[in-house]
Amino acid sequence: MDMTNTQKKIVPYNREKAIEYAHRWAFKRNPRYYDFSNLGGDCANFASQVIYAGSNVMNYDKHTGWYYININNRSPSWTAVNFLYKFLINNSTKGPFAEETDVKDMQPGDIVQLSFNLPNHFDHCPIIVKTGTVPDINNIEIAAHSIDRDYYPLKNYEWKYIRFIHIKGVYM
Repeated sequence: MDMTNTQKKIVPYNREKAIEYAHRWAFKRNPRYYDFSNLGGDCANFASQVIYAGSNVMNYDKHTGWYYININNRSPSWTAVNFLYKFLINNSTKGPFAEETDVKDMQPGDIVQLSFNLPNHFDHCPIIVKTGTVPDINNIEIAAHSIDRDYYPLKNYEWKYIRFIHIKGVYM
């Protein structure tokens, strides 16, 4: 049985390019993307841009994809925290894929999602830019939009719920 047609090519997520992008655009906006700061926040849009910088692949599926062409032609997963989570955790076709994991497994280029109120609805999506040797809440630093940050201590946020999303690779 020939499995070559059914096997997916997986490439590593380029964490260095992701972090480089995060630092470059943490306090300004890339003109290629709309700034959603006044439309509910820009954090997931910024996180998607960073992840795209590290993956270089979008998923253009109209129903389950993750892509940005312009403000009127984008997937909900590009700009909404909970949809981004759903895409990354469930993606099995094209683009980045991830798993929800423990804080100790986090690396620069991964994302954290914070809920300030409800357990199943997350409000904020910073990118990890630095961790300690063994990552934990006290040594992780993030970059984010909405309230622009870079090298900001994760422990300074006041959340009710937190989840850690480790990007495992990229389907080509």
